[in-house]
Amino acid sequence: MSAGDPEGARDRTLAQIDANLEPSLARLFDLLRIPSISTQPDHAGDCRRAAGWLSDLLGGMGFDASVRETPGHPIVVAHDRSARHGPHVLFYGHYDVQPIDPLSLWDTAPFEPVVRNGAIIARGASDDKGQVMTFLEACRALREAEGELPVLVSIILEGEEESGGENLLPFLKANADELRADVALICDTGMVGHEIPAITTMLRGLVGEEIVISAADRDLHSGIFGNAARNPIHVLADIIAGLRDEAGRVTLPGFYDGVTDVPEAVRAAWNRIGLTDEAALGPVGLSIPAGERGYSALEQTWARPSCEVNGISGGYQEPGFKTVLPAKASAKISFRLVAGQEPERIRAAFRDYVRSRIPGDCAVEFRPHGGSPACAVPFDGAPLAATLRALGEEWGRPAVTIGSGGSIPVVGELQQALGMNALLVGFARDDDRIHSPNEKYDVDSFHRGIRSWARILHALAAI
Repeated sequence: MSAGDPEGARDRTLAQIDANLEPSLARLFDLLRIPSISTQPDHAGDCRRAAGWLSDLLGGMGFDASVRETPGHPIVVAHDRSARHGPHVLFYGHYDVQPIDPLSLWDTAPFEPVVRNGAIIARGASDDKGQVMTFLEACRALREAEGELPVLVSIILEGEEESGGENLLPFLKANADELRADVALICDTGMVGHEIPAITTMLRGLVGEEIVISAADRDLHSGIFGNAARNPIHVLADIIAGLRDEAGRVTLPGFYDGVTDVPEAVRAAWNRIGLTDEAALGPVGLSIPAGERGYSALEQTWARPSCEVNGISGGYQEPGFKTVLPAKASAKISFRLVAGQEPERIRAAFRDYVRSRIPGDCAVEFRPHGGSPACAVPFDGAPLAATLRALGEEWGRPAVTIGSGGSIPVVGELQQALGMNALLVGFARDDDRIHSPNEKYDVDSFHRGIRSWARILHALAAI
């Protein structure tokens, strides 16, 4: 890269990207043709083939690339140290894909990519092969146009993201000295609407609990024992009803300790997106936020903690009617957490609350179903500001920071194993049908995604 003219070097790279879009698409299509379904044992060889294909591609681009073994599918690691100055970034993506079932609902063969109406249609087109290749093709163009990358780059590509990713955290810990960098970049998210570039800076954590309440030693006739015998469903209903108050707040003592509101500037930016409560909930037939009063639907899902009932079981549930008092009743409860909340503290508070409501003659069993902390990137960080500027320049409108109501485990694992924050930058769109038949990735997302990464790496070099 020319130190004296970074903007001119960047512009040459952007022109290189535009001129070589067709070869870039051809390489993506080659990767999409590999049916790397990590959940199905019959495709273990295909996962290994995809890892080898990516390692060879990166090696041909000048990276020091290798396929690393794990107890499951292999991980690809690559380093480019051509840059003469920092910072050092670690890019994460995954090469495995979801199963294709039901095949009958696909309009084209899932692993024979085609372009229709400006969109690439294939399994993995959006999640995550197309997104991964935006970054790799940006690195290719930077090397070809400028001779080197503007920053130090390491890459890790996982093969088990769609099947639990159980081997990633041990791998990160075992190779921490090699993989640790200044910031992680993850391309497995999307934009807001169709054209607003976004960086996901907040991911909610999770606590999952199943409770089983027992009363009598067997199911009872509700006429003979009803009213006198304790009904576990009544006990369960009382517990569930007490978890939130009339204002939508969770009632567990200390639940909101450490929870803060998002900065007013961030809230204002979210308001400018135009996703009203009706717009956010309308696609699922709703319009009124049901969580804490005083917070929009976006805030309730992106930046506020929650408690939800995911399943209830007890008594007779087959067709017809049976007058029975069940011996047991159960519920599955999940808590979505935000920064400042500790999963095990929330779990303990929930169990204490449940025990306080268990009457005599009843017992409760707790079955944990995982827990992970929330992740948040500081709003005032230099890498975040530089990346927002770069995205805004490419897409012609201000980029925004957003939250995600869900959880992406790799973000927490990178923090845990490597002590690194991550910027989640993706170019998927809401209609990409990920995990569904006819998954697609717009050619425009792919093309401008490549250009965006070239701009971002230049912007990071400037800090």
